[in-house]
Amino acid sequence: MTAVLNTASTQDGLDNEFTFNRNDFDRVRKLIYQHAGISLHEGKQAMVYSRLSRRLRETGHRSFGDYLQWLENASGAQGASEWQEFVNCLTTNLTSFFREDHHFQCLMDDLKPHAGKPLRIWCCAASTGEEPYSIAMTVAEALGTNATAQIVASDIDTNVLNTARRGVYSAEARGLSPERLRKHFMRGTGNNSGQIRIKPELAKKIEFRSLNLMDQQWSLGDPFQIVFCRNVMIYFDAPTQRKVLERIHRVMKPGGLLFVGHSENFTESRDLFRLRGKTIYERV
Repeated sequence: MTAVLNTASTQDGLDNEFTFNRNDFDRVRKLIYQHAGISLHEGKQAMVYSRLSRRLRETGHRSFGDYLQWLENASGAQGASEWQEFVNCLTTNLTSFFREDHHFQCLMDDLKPHAGKPLRIWCCAASTGEEPYSIAMTVAEALGTNATAQIVASDIDTNVLNTARRGVYSAEARGLSPERLRKHFMRGTGNNSGQIRIKPELAKKIEFRSLNLMDQQWSLGDPFQIVFCRNVMIYFDAPTQRKVLERIHRVMKPGGLLFVGHSENFTESRDLFRLRGKTIYERV
């Protein structure tokens, strides 16, 4: 007999709108792992119910079992679209401008040797755009706005990428100094008052694209000198982390720099990357 997750429990923040049992939760965990490499732990039942309930409403399903069966059988353009919605619902996007500021201070120094040379940077988890725009601002400040630099900014979540491409944020966005606001943003007026937009000369340095780190091959062009893959690996188990690190290694130039999150540690992969500084690794 399958035990029903406590859907009436106010403690878990769930309700009785949809049937959601243990088998459903395990199926969700299996599917998101297969498609995005994300390992959902036992404490994520309420999160899964809350986020996927919207998809059940929009697709007209009355239980998670029915929705997941439909999802697994979906094919063609509709199937691809719903798989993307499924992944979008279950990814977490927490970001801000110049988050973990020490990385950008180090980046400023690390960019100096690239003056006058072509430079390629990859931001693996662009989210709503604050991180790649922070990288672009740092490049402009270190090398000038005419620097020959290309930034590829990718994410698996297509919804956040749409926000990133727009480059519009609240004027109260965290992490931006008054000087950077003046230098790199345009202020909205009238109906757009209280909003800021990244300046076009900075935005054109960034190519946003949808990319799943679980894909076997990444078509990213020439190798990168710098990669930001911060606070991504924490959602993967150890075997998945290793696979992703191997693929990142293949798209980087020897001696290139990998910036990772403050709680991520890859000293077990010394054959790929050696620790160069605080959560900064050098490609072997």
